[in-house]
Amino acid sequence: MKIGIDLGGTKTEGILIDNEGKELIKTRIKTQKNYQGTIDGIISVVYEFEKNFGEVDSVGIGMPGAISADSALIKNANSIWLNGKPLKKDLENKLQRKINLENDANCFALSEAVDGAGKGHSVVFGVILGTGVGGGIIINQKVLQGRNKISGEWGHITLPNRTEVEKKYNKKCYCKKEGCMETYVSGPGFANIYNLRHNANLDSHEIINGYPGDQKSLIALENYVDHLTRGLSVVINILDPDIIVLGGGMSNVDYIYANINDQLKQYVFTDTCHTKVVKNFHGDSGGVRGAAWLS
Repeated sequence: MKIGIDLGGTKTEGILIDNEGKELIKTRIKTQKNYQGTIDGIISVVYEFEKNFGEVDSVGIGMPGAISADSALIKNANSIWLNGKPLKKDLENKLQRKINLENDANCFALSEAVDGAGKGHSVVFGVILGTGVGGGIIINQKVLQGRNKISGEWGHITLPNRTEVEKKYNKKCYCKKEGCMETYVSGPGFANIYNLRHNANLDSHEIINGYPGDQKSLIALENYVDHLTRGLSVVINILDPDIIVLGGGMSNVDYIYANINDQLKQYVFTDTCHTKVVKNFHGDSGGVRGAAWLS
């Protein structure tokens, strides 16, 4: 059996699966917004599962952020009370077992590679299109972390060949750089571009729901798919994955899949682009299932 924990800023989700990937039990608790409270919450989930199903040898945990290769402390977590803390070490001391801690986008990608939309493919690139934009690289069902623990972070490359209009209707990224993919293809980025262009105040759902009747919604979706295509073409040119699996809220937009695979051909450096962009299989459970597959 395998325990996976998806550690979010507002909720902590746990799952227990067997070696075939069958879900045995799942639970969700509120994340305490302090370090000791977060640790106590994780421990309570593990003990709840083991009380009913028996002990496991290790626990996989997915979270925004990563472990610094230099200090072994948490970095880049939007749950800021975790940054600078030895989370992995402290959990191992408390639980007396191995803890596998990984970025949540990597967990999503791993889940889809093992028994999701990327099953059967050697190189899978998993993409999160949500409040933020992230990614994970899975090679032969193993996470590629990279020397700096940032493999797959395509959300902070610049949109290729930005036009003056695209520069005008765009907000600076929280990372302080201009033109990051995240500011174009995240949910808030998509809405920001529309609102700046039309002097409006709509969220992404309201804009998408305007299609197909509203011409402005159609143009917004056309631009979105073009931005996404251009960003992913860079990934394909460098990584050349077998398949790209989309997750996060914006991955539910059907318009993407009806158009993006044909459009990729004009940007990728090849005569025929065999890499397909597909929707995820496990939905919101991808992250926590991927965490379980770490253990």
